[in-house]
Amino acid sequence: MRIGLAFAAALQLLVLPGLAEAQDKPPVETTPVLIFAGSVPLDKVVGRMDHMSVDLKGQRLFSAAYDNHTLEVIDLKASKVVKEIELNEPQNSSYFPSVNRLFVSSSGDGTVKIFDATTFALVNMLQLSSDADNMRFDVRRNHVLVDYGGEKFLYGKVLGRAGEKDGAVAVLDLDGKNLAHIPTGGHPEALQLEQTGHRIFINSPDNHYIVVADLDTNKVLARWTNPKCENYPMALDEAHRRVFVFCRGASVVSVVDTETGMQVTTIPVTPLSSSDDIYFDPTKNRLYILSRILIDKDFSVGGPGIVDVIHEKDPNHYEKLATYTTGFGGQTGLFVPEWQKLFVAARRQPTGQSAEILIYDAK
Repeated sequence: MRIGLAFAAALQLLVLPGLAEAQDKPPVETTPVLIFAGSVPLDKVVGRMDHMSVDLKGQRLFSAAYDNHTLEVIDLKASKVVKEIELNEPQNSSYFPSVNRLFVSSSGDGTVKIFDATTFALVNMLQLSSDADNMRFDVRRNHVLVDYGGEKFLYGKVLGRAGEKDGAVAVLDLDGKNLAHIPTGGHPEALQLEQTGHRIFINSPDNHYIVVADLDTNKVLARWTNPKCENYPMALDEAHRRVFVFCRGASVVSVVDTETGMQVTTIPVTPLSSSDDIYFDPTKNRLYILSRILIDKDFSVGGPGIVDVIHEKDPNHYEKLATYTTGFGGQTGLFVPEWQKLFVAARRQPTGQSAEILIYDAK
């Protein structure tokens, strides 16, 4: 650990001045792109943080504290944690106001647990083969889509379940019944679905391809290969027929045409960065890339967090507006377009500073 921390300090001396210099340059916009609006402390949380979801009407944020084995329920009006739900390595969550239920996926035991979102009593549980991960809601069909299973692949190495090909996206109803599955081969990661169309796009970093499936039939339509891209987080610009995929190890975003499946360009981002969440805001034609600076090529050391903000000039041309430093290990978070707010999860620092949720207003 001492060696890791020493390396972290040295890397910050090398990298962070460059980031500060980049921020000192006049941005393309005349006003700041992101403005820090406050934070919520997570005093009891240690280790890696994962994905978030939101209850818009209730103004609650749900943050998966993976290593802490808890889902943090945050009252944003009071700026404090109001509930911790104990889970086995939670990775993501989704709140469904129509039934007032909270779905939570857990990597450690491969479960999707469904809670009453008022009392947090367990309502139902679905057991998947392993590694229940990312989650999305299909509003048009009232289906919950959950990644699970398959060989886990990170930075060119298999982390576990070598050779397993049961990776898939489970299609659930709001009671948690498993209706179907969409096979992906290796372990699936980020997924995005069309709101006006009928397709879902699923990253499969083990295979270096994007799986395209039909949500009406749950059948695979295509597999778009990009051998040079270890594709983890994904965002979608449906109106301009573009999907954005962050390529770990290459520090670029691959821009793929959703009609042809071909890469149209790549967007350079901050060197030595690794992202686990990216978001596209169609109201501003803007891409937010949440990353940490790589210290080691796993999750054992957090590294300084950053946000690269990219402007889509047109579907084939992009420019960086700004780069902001955030919090230690800040590579996960949530952009809420209804509020024009970006939330970033920062880990507890080696210095002892507590984990926290950082809040930014998008301008």
